[in-house]
Amino acid sequence: MSSELSKLLSRIVDATREWEASFGEFGPHPDTGVDVERLGAVVDDLLTRLGASTPFFHPRYAGQMTRAPHPAAVVGYLAGMLVNPNNHDFAGGPATTQMEHEVVAELAAMFALPAHIGHLTSSGTIANLEALFVARQTHPGRGVLFSADAHFTHERMCALLEMPAHRVPTDARGAMDLDAAERLVRSGAVGTIVLTAGTTGVGAIDPIVDALTLKQQYGVRLHVDAAYGGYFALLTSDDELELEWDPAPWRAIRSCDSVVVDPHKHGLQPYGCGAVLFADPAVAQYYHHDSPYTRMFSGAPGHLGEISLECSRSGAAAAALWTTLQMVPLRRDGLGTLLASTRRAALAFARLVAQSSELTLYQRPELDIVTYFPSAPRTMSGVDAASGQMLSDGMFAPRSEAIFLSTLSVEAAGFRRRGHRLAADAPRGRILRSALMKPEQELCAAELVAQIAALAPVEQAAHRR
Repeated sequence: MSSELSKLLSRIVDATREWEASFGEFGPHPDTGVDVERLGAVVDDLLTRLGASTPFFHPRYAGQMTRAPHPAAVVGYLAGMLVNPNNHDFAGGPATTQMEHEVVAELAAMFALPAHIGHLTSSGTIANLEALFVARQTHPGRGVLFSADAHFTHERMCALLEMPAHRVPTDARGAMDLDAAERLVRSGAVGTIVLTAGTTGVGAIDPIVDALTLKQQYGVRLHVDAAYGGYFALLTSDDELELEWDPAPWRAIRSCDSVVVDPHKHGLQPYGCGAVLFADPAVAQYYHHDSPYTRMFSGAPGHLGEISLECSRSGAAAAALWTTLQMVPLRRDGLGTLLASTRRAALAFARLVAQSSELTLYQRPELDIVTYFPSAPRTMSGVDAASGQMLSDGMFAPRSEAIFLSTLSVEAAGFRRRGHRLAADAPRGRILRSALMKPEQELCAAELVAQIAALAPVEQAAHRR
């Protein structure tokens, strides 16, 4: 943390004290006193324990879909947290409620939604739950369809909402098989199709453009789970040739019914901050409830508690996102520059893996997630064991050398569809997976791949695709 940021944090604490004092002095209750010396000892213990945390900020963290929050988000969150607003209603968070309306409008503009209603949530899971809740209300008695590689939360939320869940297979790049989807839709069993813009496994993008035809022909609802890939909507200009980019799926989102995006992923926010947006403001009717004690001001900005399944929600999350967007706006020349960097990092990383004798590229990355596996093993079980060993060896190396990866369990058929020749002595096997979410990884892609390759087994002759 820079000294400048430390000064800003101190300034926020001082400003909060001044704000509190403006309401007048009062005598504290004796039971609320804090033993500062004891608290200091607890903080020492806390900091020691936090020292065992995973270094999401470091470019050698090339594992799961997470990164450190932007300094502006840290500042905004702390400022909001000290005031502790509740964005359930305007009275609970008048300042942060207005901020939430503003940032949600900016997210809607990022997807070019012609109209919208929406709000922040505590996670992408809750955001998707809300989208499926509205889907149930608009298409009662009909099920939800999603791909076999969609996030597991959809099947879980369908069970919670008592909606039939239908999984359809994926193609050779991990995207939804739309022909299989249409066969189910034609039967009348499906009311909603969930399309993923960036699967959590390989980062695949479902055929959102082609799915619009199913919406037109059969009246199904289209929900886009863009929790991970949503911010790539900023890269929709026609001059993205260097990024090997097709902006069409993101442009098609404006014609869908709802979309979820997670600001705590590429939006540079701390956990947890998700968002759900609906293209039709009339869906507010499905949230109708009677809560007369939470609405105090006529003419106040839209009461967020009336369009949300959650009740109490942190206003600090809205303050953090609002502060960040003042510094890094949702434009191609704002946050889009960071997304372009992570995309270039993934392309460079993938090229280096493909050129390596120790590693084999599983499939070409569509976003900034790269999947690969050690080349030496010739069996599914061998790849699984070697991938697990590489994950462990990298993580538990000396701190100054440790590299953090993740694994993905894939079926034998997945290897075959991508042209990899392995003896299928096991039904599934783990491969390695890296979400390259930090722009710094564009600068050190060669070093990262070399370090990972050094972890790979070499005792057998490497097979190539």
